[in-house]
Amino acid sequence: MSSAGVGSLCFLKTKVTAPVYQEILDHFMLPSADLLFKDADFIFQQDLSLAHTAKSTKSWLNDHGVGVLDWPANSPDLNPIENLWGIVKKKMRNKRPKNADELKATVKETWASIPPQQCHRLITSMPRQIEAVIKAKGAPTKYI
Repeated sequence: MSSAGVGSLCFLKTKVTAPVYQEILDHFMLPSADLLFKDADFIFQQDLSLAHTAKSTKSWLNDHGVGVLDWPANSPDLNPIENLWGIVKKKMRNKRPKNADELKATVKETWASIPPQQCHRLITSMPRQIEAVIKAKGAPTKYI
């Protein structure tokens, strides 16, 4: 996701290792970034999971010219994607998929229904959220 809207979804049936993550970046993140940002620069945000911080992933990101937002260890989870998943879950509350294929289709449909303006609001709320966490010295806030 970005302030311009949502990108492609990737459904996995495997553990996310560094090589798997790099395939996801290559086949989903980069095409989504091209679609959402065109030729504009962007900063990629990810957490500090092992697949994200592996040397090979750092090299992959560097080789592909992807700038990454510095993210402190043990920081509150303020990634706007978490809020977006909350919105998706809320929109799906009354859906009753009968199997995994229906669930996947419902998630895709709901994801595609997210308007770019909603993503933009989530991104622009970040400074307020960060300020609240700093003011609370890392303690819980209304955002987390």
